[in-house]
Amino acid sequence: MLIATAVVLCWSCEGEDVVPDKEFDVTLLYGTWRLNDSQLYYKYFEDGTGYTWDESDDVTEEEAQGFTWTLDKSEMIHMHVGMALVPKYYIVTKLTDTQLCYYDAYVTSKTYQFIKATQP
Repeated sequence: MLIATAVVLCWSCEGEDVVPDKEFDVTLLYGTWRLNDSQLYYKYFEDGTGYTWDESDDVTEEEAQGFTWTLDKSEMIHMHVGMALVPKYYIVTKLTDTQLCYYDAYVTSKTYQFIKATQP
């Protein structure tokens, strides 16, 4: 079942037409997302905050790193909290109630495919 899910996710995010002004329903982003085939999680809250953790690095949700986020059309920005605010820019190609796909705005070959782990 896991392999079938991975195949569907890989196939369904590839080749998405990227329209810079495409609007996405931001409410679909709220909740917890797991990066396909990993233990990396991102949790998005309605107030524009969130946090991320990676269980493969023995980091639990309670130890997660905070960030703020915005989604304007297809451009998503994460501002990670740490010693300094570190912005990360992404282009969303797909956002549904079960899938989130985007790529790094500067390294377009670096893509991310998430599945919804929980609802908000």
